[in-house]
Amino acid sequence: MRDVETLHSFRDPDGFIFQSDGRIFRCVLPHAAEDFRAFLSSPLASTWMAEGALARTKVLESAASRELTSDLPVRIPDGSMLVEHEPVPFTNYPYEWTPEMLHSAATLTLQLARAAMRAGFVLKDATPYNVMFHGPRPVFLDLLSFRRRDPLESMWPPYAQFVRTFVYPLLACEYFGLRLDELLLVHRDGLEPGRMLGLCPLYRRLLPPFLGSVTVPALLEGRDKDLSPHRYGVRKARDTDEATFLLERLFARANRLLGERPPQPRRSAALSYMDSGHNYRETEFAEKERFLGKAFEKWPPACVLDIGCNTGHFSLIAARNGARVVAIDHDPDAAGMLWRSACDGNSNVLPLLMDIARPPGACGWANRECISFLDRARGQFDYVLLLALIHHLLVNERIPLLTILELAAELTTRFAVIEYVDPADSQFQRIARGRDALHRDLTREAFEAAACSCFQIVESHDVSPTRRVYLLRKAGS
Repeated sequence: MRDVETLHSFRDPDGFIFQSDGRIFRCVLPHAAEDFRAFLSSPLASTWMAEGALARTKVLESAASRELTSDLPVRIPDGSMLVEHEPVPFTNYPYEWTPEMLHSAATLTLQLARAAMRAGFVLKDATPYNVMFHGPRPVFLDLLSFRRRDPLESMWPPYAQFVRTFVYPLLACEYFGLRLDELLLVHRDGLEPGRMLGLCPLYRRLLPPFLGSVTVPALLEGRDKDLSPHRYGVRKARDTDEATFLLERLFARANRLLGERPPQPRRSAALSYMDSGHNYRETEFAEKERFLGKAFEKWPPACVLDIGCNTGHFSLIAARNGARVVAIDHDPDAAGMLWRSACDGNSNVLPLLMDIARPPGACGWANRECISFLDRARGQFDYVLLLALIHHLLVNERIPLLTILELAAELTTRFAVIEYVDPADSQFQRIARGRDALHRDLTREAFEAAACSCFQIVESHDVSPTRRVYLLRKAGS
């Protein structure tokens, strides 16, 4: 029997997704097959797939479907349509994005919804969970969210969902300093107007953009007691011109609420790291770059995980050497700056917002809707970078050195590039704050002995009197 996992798809009454041997399939149930086929064969879908805005998808012929499903523990109802989606290289979720990435996903969602309306279709869902990032570019995944539109339909059904899941979280980030992982990990379906109103100081409730988008909806919430069966029915216009006019106005309003630009960085300490936040001399930093460049030249990287990437200087170097890079950092401003750099340079870098000391676990129904970060990452990279990071984990998180090295060995299939920072280093002493006794046994020799429990030391190089970079090969690789 094949290895199959059903993926966060039970919420859709029109079909479900399953994974088999690393391939992603969607079963479209018989009642939805006609609409799905109409959308999939439209010029709109073909164009979006060619541009990379929509997940590339192919219909499986009957023979291939029968062969695939013959030994699956997933029942495919008779008359269903089976398609295969091209997967994104690394699964990612909205609570791991930066505000800039959420804004980009919202912009894509709105563009697709508007274009679909003009082509005779409607996007029936508007949630960031329909999108993943391929490198720095958003890709819309849920093709089953499109259906044919009644020409007299004058409302966009998921407008309120778009506001709750895109607009409100972005406002909360920009005005209240909240993080997306604080919001979307707990509030899968976004924030309600009442919740947003509670975050607003009194004076801001009467100012744009909050007055129209938050205050008025929150005050109206619960006041309408009309429970008639027609309350949530589809509102039809008198003619197609009126329907189009009303929909265009609605999309324009959604676009205004979203804004043309994402929340701007707050100039955190992480953003100044490359200018003045590190304690390398220029020649020392160049030595570190040279060491990594020589390793990439001798053993070219394919997939790199950069842990604690900051603004991504070394992530971009890896991408220039042909690697696909996943770069993680706990600072939203630093990760956001890397996302903008990757977009500007068309670099194959996926920045994700997370703290490696507290990576997101599996979540959703029965912990099966969203896969934990470590389960997605283990064994998926041939290089793992931990540069200027280990001393933070040792001091601030009190994580034992051997445990850090064991995790690095789990995540890589070949190499790890790790920077050793001696307790005599000025930055180490700043974060230790006099707790030197806790790390009195940390020496270069002790570090190398611990590294050799999981790795073979291939090369090492002093980049400063208190810092040394190691290229480690995973034991048995």
